[in-house]
Amino acid sequence: MSASLPSASARMSIGEVLGRLRSDFPDVSISKIRYLESEGLVEPERTAAGYRKFSRNDVERLRYILTAQKENYYPLKVIRDHLDAMDRGLEPPPAAGPDEAVARPRAPRVVLALDPSDAGRADHAALRLSRAELCESASVDESLLDQLESFGLLRTAAGGHYDATALLIATTAGELAAYGVEPRHLRSVQTSANREIDLFQQVVAPMRRQRDAGAQARADETARELATLVLRLHTTLVRAGLGRG
Repeated sequence: MSASLPSASARMSIGEVLGRLRSDFPDVSISKIRYLESEGLVEPERTAAGYRKFSRNDVERLRYILTAQKENYYPLKVIRDHLDAMDRGLEPPPAAGPDEAVARPRAPRVVLALDPSDAGRADHAALRLSRAELCESASVDESLLDQLESFGLLRTAAGGHYDATALLIATTAGELAAYGVEPRHLRSVQTSANREIDLFQQVVAPMRRQRDAGAQARADETARELATLVLRLHTTLVRAGLGRG
């Protein structure tokens, strides 16, 4: 049983980290931890005197590395690739069997299951996918992605990566394409969304101009509520129209 971890803000010495890992990894040593640091797999803070101070996330990162080595026999290159993907919000891949190829990290299932109105939530903002990862996670090809971008339905984030919103859009567009609904058919959806955005901005703009500390939070919450209500109304109208047809 591993030792319980301190609060998220607490910092531990390398000796304390060793004590927390030893019960699960008897062969781990201070030299091993320093080696993993030298390989860039973990980056503890340094005090003014040069002493290492490890966070709770550092310890969990070390635990993942040691588990991947002990149970899956992954080389450091594979582990480094996995850690890089996890830093971008992806989930680690399931352990591969002895005769199986090493799986690649994947987009979190929780993101794929999100309600559209939650796509921009802060806890999903860290998701950063490459173009190839987006295609794989959304089960779409490059051609469909090109069309979505050309019609302005999808774009990269500021850093040049694709986020949770892009994943939801690409996944939904791929599912629509299976019914013959192509990205060019969705331009009216984008136009309607832009009109709704303009309407909502008019509603929340006075809130954002208020000077008290909670103004921004109230404006954001109001915008989310408006989006939820419009989605409900839109769905109801479409279903009613199909029913009449």
